[in-house]
Amino acid sequence: MDNIDDLMADAIQLIGKSDNILIASHVQPDGDSIGSALALAIALTKIKDGIRVLKVDDIPADYKFLPGIELIGEWQNGELDLFIALDCADIDRLGPGKALALRARHLINIDHHITNDNFGDINIIAESAATGELVYDLIKRMEIGFDTDIATCLYTAISTDTGRFMYSNTSHKTHLIASELLKMGIDINSINTNLYQNRSIERTNLFLDSLSGLEMFADGEVAVTAITQDMLDINNAKLEDTEGIISFIRGIDTVEVACLLKEIARGETKVSMRSKMRIDVSRICNKFGGGGHLRAAGCTIYDDIDHAKKLILDEIKTIFR
Repeated sequence: MDNIDDLMADAIQLIGKSDNILIASHVQPDGDSIGSALALAIALTKIKDGIRVLKVDDIPADYKFLPGIELIGEWQNGELDLFIALDCADIDRLGPGKALALRARHLINIDHHITNDNFGDINIIAESAATGELVYDLIKRMEIGFDTDIATCLYTAISTDTGRFMYSNTSHKTHLIASELLKMGIDINSINTNLYQNRSIERTNLFLDSLSGLEMFADGEVAVTAITQDMLDINNAKLEDTEGIISFIRGIDTVEVACLLKEIARGETKVSMRSKMRIDVSRICNKFGGGGHLRAAGCTIYDDIDHAKKLILDEIKTIFR
């Protein structure tokens, strides 16, 4: 297997000789996926024409303040030399981007999930705190000058995927990169206000509704709640408004494992899991075809939300036995 230096060098060479480049990330995008994609796109526009970020899903309102947001859209340029997938553990997570990824002459896959199935021609996979860290390294190796726009996007990517630098994936390298980004003169107050102090009343009501349905198991070590489509309708909320619920639940003093179930559609339930100290939640999610990290993982169960809840709880309980 090539080491990360060789893989980065190969990626840079391929980018250099490619004319039509499309960047994309996973469906139901988060701060890391959007921030990483925009940072790389802004950087590449300094040396290339026609760089686009593919819109594979709706962009959550939290991230619409980011510079470069106008680069996100449809691909209408015909031939595609290079597709760059970011923060995407498997090719199916690209949603509508999958067909374009398979059509492209070359595919670079950059991700920080060690469960990534290496679907690219070049696979830059490393267990970093965020894909934003890997994109930072790539831009730096390309010797493209950082500016406040790139730094704002990367800081957003890293801050959100580390839970404001609180999660166990935060390393000394994470703080060193954040320090370098701060040196660029980014408006940290504006970033934090947009990300963490801008909750709508719809999101607030959904948050309160989710807490009213919170259930505790295993002597308070397991906390589970669910968001149904009916709850979204009643609160005039969107799926993106579930952001922050699971982190709050994990913050309960007795809780080791927090689980949030989201009804995507009838017969399709997305499960997000977080743990605090002992439990490897990626092993639980792997049982259902998902994956992620030691303390943060997810999966999709193609069943109604009540049965999905029973299945995931049974799996959690086997670990606590």
